[in-house]
Amino acid sequence: MERKNEKNEAKGKGGNKLSLPDKPEAFLQDERVVNFSLLPKTVKRRVYALKRLQLQSATIEAKFYEEVHELERKYASLFKPIFEKRREIVTGAVEPTDEECEWQSDREDEELAEDLQKKAALEEKQADSTGAIDPKGIPDFWLTIFKHVDLLGEMLQEHDEPILKHLQDITVKMSEPGQPMSFTLEFHFEPNSYFSNTVLTKVYKMKSEPDADDPFSFEGPEIVDCEGCKIDWHKGKDVTVKVIKKKQKHKGRGTIRTVTKEISQDSFFNFFNPDKATPDGVDEDLDFTLTADFETGHFFRERIIPRAVLYFTGEALEDDVSFEEEDLEEGEEEDEEGEEEDEGDVNPKTDPPPTECKQQ
Repeated sequence: MERKNEKNEAKGKGGNKLSLPDKPEAFLQDERVVNFSLLPKTVKRRVYALKRLQLQSATIEAKFYEEVHELERKYASLFKPIFEKRREIVTGAVEPTDEECEWQSDREDEELAEDLQKKAALEEKQADSTGAIDPKGIPDFWLTIFKHVDLLGEMLQEHDEPILKHLQDITVKMSEPGQPMSFTLEFHFEPNSYFSNTVLTKVYKMKSEPDADDPFSFEGPEIVDCEGCKIDWHKGKDVTVKVIKKKQKHKGRGTIRTVTKEISQDSFFNFFNPDKATPDGVDEDLDFTLTADFETGHFFRERIIPRAVLYFTGEALEDDVSFEEEDLEEGEEEDEEGEEEDEGDVNPKTDPPPTECKQQ
């Protein structure tokens, strides 16, 4: 908007733009950036003083986030009984009372189309008449969440689904007082024919302090490393590998033998065997993989675990989509403003019309 006002002020009484010398865009950008090396020595000293103040601010901010972590630990104990009750209902260990099941769903029922209401009533009547068995708890609760969330669905393979049917709960445990900042994701499984573990864990190690080499880049706690766990697979049940058979011919005798070999394959359970940075550093592909892993761990902690039922019903997905659409609309508005400004700079008498893009 400011640039538009500037353009209006640059017009003469007749409405024509005043003649201004053209400047390359790069030159204009340089004019807006202070060249620190050209500042007077006295001004530089004051800028250094401001940087020292900025460093002190970053240090205080780091302490703030450490106290936030302590507060999260405190409230984790308050959330614990709620999440335990959720697990008992999901697994069918307890049946909620009529009072606990009361929910204002009148508005939701009204939103259903009339034909869907009739269909639901008919199916309910048929189920009652056939004496259908009431399922235990909420079947496939966590597997359904995996399928609903794109981030998790991309990790999910068909051979993972039978295993995740045995997933009873996902919890998060904060690091103890005095220990380095971290959180642990715990995946609780009922006894199954795939592995002997009852809990699979993933530890995310965090850092909340300015980097000594780049202190001004500090923006809060960041995940710096993660550790998975060993899965004790039953024989022939490891879905992270597949067995291939190859025929080999002996060069001398000409005999043929069949050998088997295990190769890695995609699976959600590779999540518990994360890639590690090497002493030589992190290449671009590994950096992308680690970043995606950290984002997944953070998403489990901040979104999936505290709001599981809303991802099961899909309501949380609608909120996520609305948030993304809002961001997109803001971005589109900015682009439109930019286009309008560019169009205002075009002089139809001197500037040639834009070249059309033709498909070959």
